[in-house]
Amino acid sequence: MKTILLLAHDDSGQEARFQAAVDIVRAVDGHLTCLDVAILPAMIASDHVGDIGAASLLADEVARESANRTHLEFRLMHEDVAWDWIEATGAIGQCLRSAAERADLIVVSRQLDDFPLPDMRGAASALIIKSGKPLLAVPPDLARFDHTSAVIAWDGSVFAAAALRAAVPLLGFAEQVTILQIGAAASDAPAEDAAAYLARYGIPATVEHQPYGETRVADQIVERALAIGAGYIVMGGFGHLRFVEALFGGTTRALLAHSPLPLFLAH
Repeated sequence: MKTILLLAHDDSGQEARFQAAVDIVRAVDGHLTCLDVAILPAMIASDHVGDIGAASLLADEVARESANRTHLEFRLMHEDVAWDWIEATGAIGQCLRSAAERADLIVVSRQLDDFPLPDMRGAASALIIKSGKPLLAVPPDLARFDHTSAVIAWDGSVFAAAALRAAVPLLGFAEQVTILQIGAAASDAPAEDAAAYLARYGIPATVEHQPYGETRVADQIVERALAIGAGYIVMGGFGHLRFVEALFGGTTRALLAHSPLPLFLAH
């Protein structure tokens, strides 16, 4: 894991994304690619505004992102990390997918408090399936990315296994890794198998089993992760396909909406 793709956009989640991406680039001695997206206002894609109104809305967004680029480039010059800059105009998810071919990890936000715009949760869920790359969805109040402790939410699915494999480069920096299995595994791949896999990479992991509680699985995962001081959560991800969402029972969707910790997701 060397090339980190960061969504640069002037919104309430940008500072958290920036800090997480820079922290990871430093940890892996990698390269940061900033994708600055001028988002097309929703009305431009409709027939509710004329050409002049659409052009004005887009011009305002482009000007705002131009100022955003100036601000972030000044900061990057003092961060002592390798970086480059790409500009794009369009929908967040589509622009990120186009830029992700040479990236190892995409850093986005989970749902922002000013939802529905920009729709970070929608972009993240689409990216999980369509980009073929793992992504880190961070909460908007994250001050730094703590890679020293992680919780792996394990259900035995192929999605969880994909996330586990993709997270190995980051998990190698962790001093504490906990594999949390709530209820029975979805297949014949218990959490102990995941621990054995990590051990082959020199990553010791503790396995914990919990029964289903009275709260949602998403809440159980967050509660345990916070209790042990985890810096992030690793789990399989769903997309918009209904059968995939059914497999996850809405857990990933709920965490993308409200998780207080960064989510490392892969499909």
